[in-house]
Amino acid sequence: MKPETIRRIDLCVGKPLCFFLSCVRRIRRNKEESERKSHKIRRVLFIKFIEQGATVLAYNALYEAIDRFGKENVYFAVFEENREVLDILQILPEKNIFSLRSKSPLRFLGDWLKTLKSLRRIGIDATIDFEFFTRAPAVFAYLTRAPFRVGLHRFNSELPFRGNLMTHRVQYNPYLHVSVLYTIMLRSLYTDPQEEPLLKTAADFEIQNAPKFVPTKEEIDAVQGKLGGQDKQSGPIFLLNPNASDMLPLRKWPSERFVALGKKILRNYKDARVVITGTPSEQASAEEIGQAIGKRRVISLAGKTSLRELIVLYTLADVLITNDSGPSHFSALSDIHTIVLFGPETPELYGGRGNNTHILWAGLACSPCVNVFNHRFSPCTNNRCMQSISVNEVFDKIQDCL
Repeated sequence: MKPETIRRIDLCVGKPLCFFLSCVRRIRRNKEESERKSHKIRRVLFIKFIEQGATVLAYNALYEAIDRFGKENVYFAVFEENREVLDILQILPEKNIFSLRSKSPLRFLGDWLKTLKSLRRIGIDATIDFEFFTRAPAVFAYLTRAPFRVGLHRFNSELPFRGNLMTHRVQYNPYLHVSVLYTIMLRSLYTDPQEEPLLKTAADFEIQNAPKFVPTKEEIDAVQGKLGGQDKQSGPIFLLNPNASDMLPLRKWPSERFVALGKKILRNYKDARVVITGTPSEQASAEEIGQAIGKRRVISLAGKTSLRELIVLYTLADVLITNDSGPSHFSALSDIHTIVLFGPETPELYGGRGNNTHILWAGLACSPCVNVFNHRFSPCTNNRCMQSISVNEVFDKIQDCL
């Protein structure tokens, strides 16, 4: 489903459903509180349907939950197309990951009901809703019948109305990195829900980053084959990820800048190889950019790798230049130098956690214009924040990395 379709369904169906279930919860309030007092938390479900990159940022929260409850008692609900990163992290058993198809409303509804039935049979005790925008995860959390439910609540702010479905209501803090906020949401589960807004402890704790990905020799050989046998010993490999998700086209650095950058790289590094990456939907535009850079020492792998193969590619390459999108977080699973171009969102919240992550951000007065408070729908039609980042500025950062 397209982002606009999801938004309309969420608004037209999710909003009244949240209101109705909030009324139901109010009627059952005394019974719910009684059940919670006599209930012990053993099995925890994390809910994050969209954004694979955000799942990487949630690693610390998952790590802490596993340490407390055991790997076999931690579960995750995610859209099918976003599941692969969880498989790569290998932090949860496969059977504990519930993936829902989202290509059509009917399939989504069918998987929704099937998953809820499975979770009720398992006996989920607590849910952690990591969603900031949509209402579907809040409704999903309530319908699991888990006695403990952690999620964001808008209180007096202008966040999207999600009803009053959470037992532990966390206040959204726009000054904390998302990885920290996810961990706060987990830790709120262990506190008195009457201490609103949660969490009333310092947010100065250390975040455990996801471990480095280690590919097999067969995986390395397969990706090197797609590169024509190219590896680091043959010269530096530069990866260009030119297109951000269609969900937020404002995050795109102009394609002509990627072309100019690619040409400059090849002029200055005589034995370098430039590789264009992207999703299957970006394949045509990625190939156009590759052709514009030049035919020699340029290859497009957009739409030709799985996510796992893409991360293998990161372990083989030297520098990745990308818009603010999933690859900026996936690359943190390797040692590649990653130059991330930020504009309508802020690196203070969504910056990659890798040690070799380098941020370029113009910091215009209007930026960030995409945030939780406007449901990520900005009025901007001219992303000057991205256009303000010059080719020379990016190239200078590349030289610093090498």
